[in-house]
Amino acid sequence: MKTGKLTLLLKFMAGYKLLYLAAIGAVAIATLAGYVVPLVLRLTIDSVLGGQPIDLPVFAVRMINSVISMEHLRTHLWITAAVIVCVTAVAGLFQYYQKKWSAVASERTAQRIREDLYDHLQHLSYDYHVKAKTGDLIQRSTSDVETVRRFIAVQFAEVGRAVILLATAYPLLFSLHVPLALLSIPIMIVIFVFSLVFFKRVQRAFKASDEAEGRLSTVLQENLTGIRVVRAFARQKYEEEKFAERNKEFHDLTWKLVRIFASYWSVSDLLAMGHMCAILLAGTWYAIQGGLSIGDMVVFLTVEGMLLWPVRQLGRILADMGKASVALGRIDEVLQEPTEYPPEPAARPAITGRVVFKEVHFAYDDDREILKGISFTAEPGMTVAILGPTGSGKSSLVHLLSRLYDYTAGSITVDAVELREIDKKWIRSHIGFVLQEPFLYAKTVQENIGLAGRTDGDAGVLEAAKEAAIDDDMEQFGKGYQTLVGERGVTLSGGQKQRVAIARALITCNPILVFDDSLSAVDTGTDVAIRRALLKRSTNATTFIISHRVTTLSSADLILVLDDGKIVQSGTHEALMRQDGLYKRVWGIQNSLEDDLQKELSGEHV
Repeated sequence: MKTGKLTLLLKFMAGYKLLYLAAIGAVAIATLAGYVVPLVLRLTIDSVLGGQPIDLPVFAVRMINSVISMEHLRTHLWITAAVIVCVTAVAGLFQYYQKKWSAVASERTAQRIREDLYDHLQHLSYDYHVKAKTGDLIQRSTSDVETVRRFIAVQFAEVGRAVILLATAYPLLFSLHVPLALLSIPIMIVIFVFSLVFFKRVQRAFKASDEAEGRLSTVLQENLTGIRVVRAFARQKYEEEKFAERNKEFHDLTWKLVRIFASYWSVSDLLAMGHMCAILLAGTWYAIQGGLSIGDMVVFLTVEGMLLWPVRQLGRILADMGKASVALGRIDEVLQEPTEYPPEPAARPAITGRVVFKEVHFAYDDDREILKGISFTAEPGMTVAILGPTGSGKSSLVHLLSRLYDYTAGSITVDAVELREIDKKWIRSHIGFVLQEPFLYAKTVQENIGLAGRTDGDAGVLEAAKEAAIDDDMEQFGKGYQTLVGERGVTLSGGQKQRVAIARALITCNPILVFDDSLSAVDTGTDVAIRRALLKRSTNATTFIISHRVTTLSSADLILVLDDGKIVQSGTHEALMRQDGLYKRVWGIQNSLEDDLQKELSGEHV
């Protein structure tokens, strides 16, 4: 794991390091207790039953003789069995606490990662979320976090166990028999190198598998979100094939990962068993020659078995470390994305709604200019209507006002303060924004309307609902305003969703209101009712309305006609109708279509 990722992991672990240290301490005690069992067996075989002198340091011999004699042990062998049971119980107890402390610390660490990641996502720019894939972000926030949690829960303490065993086992093995200890070193090196090669392979394979799972999640998320579109156009077969393609990709890459693991464990098992066989044969030969006691051989084989496990486990530790490294890298990619809120304090002026655009230019990352020299003034309480063909820059213009994007040249001032200098959260908290495709939460109608939290309770919700012409529709639902709208408002019609979103914007009584083609799904009568309600508010709010329906725009104080990013016409309805231009042509076309429709409905033919 690279230094940067290790630093990031330690940052997330801050506050829980004592728990991890306690877990490693418990591992150390359990590991050291594991050495006692073979040493007791050696004492029993060589000294108690074999009558050989105790091969221990002098202070240890004196301690044992002061407690109990070899003759007494020879007639009471149950004592050594009881010692083995007690030591094993102590080792088991500390292993339990190691698992417990590791689990608690890892869960809290994962909780912090999820919270930090989610908080960071909330503060990333609008442009980032437009380009990012939702399924991939979900993958990073769930599966990748779980991969990191699993590593620090299971393998973090195992690293401590491996280090402790390697640091203590070889001094003991060399004290027992130098030639046998030297014989065990080459195979350990072979297994270690094999584990490193495995680590490199599994890291690449896991990254490919993880990214494939992210693509699979994206397809699934898009399909479930757009299930009504899929059904409407009978695209089930196409969606199934698309999902099957991504699923096969994920299956193949994951199967490759499984084969790498299978190869590692089978080969490492072969090496480990071959190593134990070689040690057993060599130890037997030395024992026959009299250079090794039976008790020493039991200890040697037991410690070798204990040592082989962490060396073989090193492959799994490195594999999980590789997975965690990839997962941390994907998490860090999100965390390294700059937030849209600068650390330095920004202006928070009083907002009354005077908006001035002066020679404003705007281009996206591809340098394709969307707005070209936009200039106009909106006084407090004015209604500004915006008309133009698709791609003319209407939505981009109002997005600049709420600082979803920043203009590339020119000046926008709100109440004489340059917009770039105003805190983004502050300006957005003073703008009621309604999109053409509003997003509703899977909550009740009342909760969706009162989402902004700046209401005077049920009375405020009811008033806003009446102004948005959604109040009468509530009678159609059995539970009225307590009706659950389903995910993304799926139980409501397009017009009802737009009106709930309009009510949500109106309830905040913001000094600036923006309706981005948000009356497109309502009928003409409802459109008129909503515009009348907006006119009543006109003395309190500066309102921007984008619409392709000219009748919606006709009562505005200022109408801006955009084409190819430029204002080609501006003025009131009456002034624009006296000019030959786009506005008059659209007005004529729409009126002609309405007249034709009325004649058809009345039974006449054109």
